[in-house]
Amino acid sequence: MKINCIAIDDEPLALDIIRAYCSKIPFLTLAGTFTNAIDTLEYLRHHTVDLMFLDIQMEELTGIQLLNSLKNKPLVIFTTAYDQYALQGFDLDVLDYMLKPIPFERFVKGANKALEQMQKQSISSAQEKQERPVSQAANPFFFVKTETRIEKVNASEVLYVEGMGDYWRIVTKNRRIMTLMNAKGIEEILHEPGFCRVHKSFFVAIDKIEFVERKQIKIGEILIPISDTYQKNFFDLIEKHKMM
Repeated sequence: MKINCIAIDDEPLALDIIRAYCSKIPFLTLAGTFTNAIDTLEYLRHHTVDLMFLDIQMEELTGIQLLNSLKNKPLVIFTTAYDQYALQGFDLDVLDYMLKPIPFERFVKGANKALEQMQKQSISSAQEKQERPVSQAANPFFFVKTETRIEKVNASEVLYVEGMGDYWRIVTKNRRIMTLMNAKGIEEILHEPGFCRVHKSFFVAIDKIEFVERKQIKIGEILIPISDTYQKNFFDLIEKHKMM
């Protein structure tokens, strides 16, 4: 795992030290250094970072004021010559508080904290995706045009969608809706994690599958074929939900 970081300090020598330290730690990528908060804010308007090494006592805006101005805060390690801000740093939920002059072994300890936190966040995000109900699509409903009207379809009610010439038939437990739409349009409204294309003529709702046998999917009263083109993606998706 790589950590994209920046350093902010109004002392060029302090930035040189951080730059040298970062070059020795393989998982740190120092994307930029700044001597004031204003330039930092401008950079953060256009770039996303994982970690900031942030001095506190700076002109114009202090490191604390800079941190308080950010809506989406990255991980932060304070690098300062003053120990009186430690409690405030704790209140701001900063990752670490390193006092200058910072020995390399102390810097490594702070960097490892950042790595551990990033790994925890990555695991937590993966678990959240796994625990999300498989029927949950990007949108809980969508609208399709039929010959005479525009109909609302609840994504959670869809069993499968079948291509029929220039039309697609959306099949739910209680309705069959014919809509004139190309495959790309169908793919835009039916996509993972809730749906999967298994054949040039079929999309299926993963949570409506009763069983899979011999490259066929049983949903309701129909057996839907799995074509060679889509079988790898389909079985990879099924593998992800095997233990759910």
